[in-house]
Amino acid sequence: MFDNEDENGPKSTFSTYVAEGDKLFHKGEYTKAIESYSTALLLQPDNRDCLVARSKCYVKIGNAESALKDAEASLKQDKEFFKGLYQKAEALYTMGNFEFALVFYHRGHKLRPELQEFRLGIQKAQEAINNSVGSPSSVKLENKGITDLPFFNRPNELKKVEAKPLICPPKKDLKQQNQKTPKSEKTAKQLLGDLYTDKEYLEKLLRDEDLIKGRTRSGERLQDVILGCISYLDTRTEFWRQQKPIYARQHDRNLLTQQWNRTRRQPPSDPTYILKNLEKIDAALTAGNTESALKKTREVLKTVQGWSEDALPNKSEVLGHLYSYIGNALMDLGDMNTSLDNHLKDLQLAQQFNLMENKSRALDNLGRVYARIGKFQQAIEAWEKKIPLVQDGLEQAWLFHEIGRCYLELKLHTEAKDYGSRSLSAANDIADEKWQLNASVLVAQAELKLGNFEASVLHFERALDRAKLLQDDAARDAIQKALQEMRQRVTQ
Repeated sequence: MFDNEDENGPKSTFSTYVAEGDKLFHKGEYTKAIESYSTALLLQPDNRDCLVARSKCYVKIGNAESALKDAEASLKQDKEFFKGLYQKAEALYTMGNFEFALVFYHRGHKLRPELQEFRLGIQKAQEAINNSVGSPSSVKLENKGITDLPFFNRPNELKKVEAKPLICPPKKDLKQQNQKTPKSEKTAKQLLGDLYTDKEYLEKLLRDEDLIKGRTRSGERLQDVILGCISYLDTRTEFWRQQKPIYARQHDRNLLTQQWNRTRRQPPSDPTYILKNLEKIDAALTAGNTESALKKTREVLKTVQGWSEDALPNKSEVLGHLYSYIGNALMDLGDMNTSLDNHLKDLQLAQQFNLMENKSRALDNLGRVYARIGKFQQAIEAWEKKIPLVQDGLEQAWLFHEIGRCYLELKLHTEAKDYGSRSLSAANDIADEKWQLNASVLVAQAELKLGNFEASVLHFERALDRAKLLQDDAARDAIQKALQEMRQRVTQ
């Protein structure tokens, strides 16, 4: 084992936490992936690949500011680190700063012209600029260096009717402008955020017939200026509607929406209440406000428990998600017993209503809690029940590895070797080098405990090659130390 942290710190290697984060990312569990990457960064705070990985998760959940912060941190030591440049461009693109994003896509493309990601980034940023404000060729950038590049000019104060945008998209007539539905306006408000107030103000100005007949100092009709600005905001709204918006749902919330029985009558309490609060809970967890997230989840749980099945057709599904949230929050806060109780409730609901994905999730979480508190046999039992439910190769590699580690802790070295080999096979199938590293180390450790020194050396050497390839310095140093000791035993 290469665990040199204290009792209250991380319990595994840097590469293990990163690989776990990768597995969660591919499953769409971005908040959990952030937690794994954050734990890994406690061990190696300046690891640029891990910072990029966490930045990708932040982009997925719409936290563009944190995504940008991680991307910039990955560039701290090397301004030409192409993965960091690409991720910074992606974060800026997600924020709607398409012009800045285009600059960094171009910079990355200049460094690595063979990479398709930068070419596609340039294309989508240019299209976004065209859709939002018109052709970028009509707007000039000042060449003062990246940190000094100004934003493209746009109306500085939309509330001043004299302010004229540089470029106005196609104009709408008044009749078309007034065709709105409550649903579309609600969506626009969510997408535009603070800009929605400006849009309302502009629409109010359109109702002033005397005002819109006037002209600006340059002679342009005020009505045209106002309509142009509104059209700009509408174009931006439509763009964010097509691109994953900031308030995009997580994987679990998507499942809730898809499973909603739309044929039933509208329940007495608006079901969007749940989705809205799940967004708040996710945001609190992402920001590290675990206690706040726990409080909010319990409030939502209490409300949902008071609803009937007619009011909420997929009540069991919703309750399971809430128990899972509570269990994970309590695990982070160190209340393991209550955490177990909530994950067991999630499992009971999944079994009762034959919710296979929920069952897999609950067993996953139960195994994590049991392993965290040293109840390795219970962790094995939970995770082995999960095996038939797993189809993804990456999740298999992770699951077999964790079961093998538990067997190693129980000094059942033959079983540990078997699961390590299964993890390695799964990792080989998907060509995942990080899990190949982790599995190789596990097999090497098991072989060592079984007294098979030559086999142990062989697996350690393979693990060392992968650690060097992945530039995992901590794993490399630990493996080299273990190898040195092993070779001494073999030669004795």
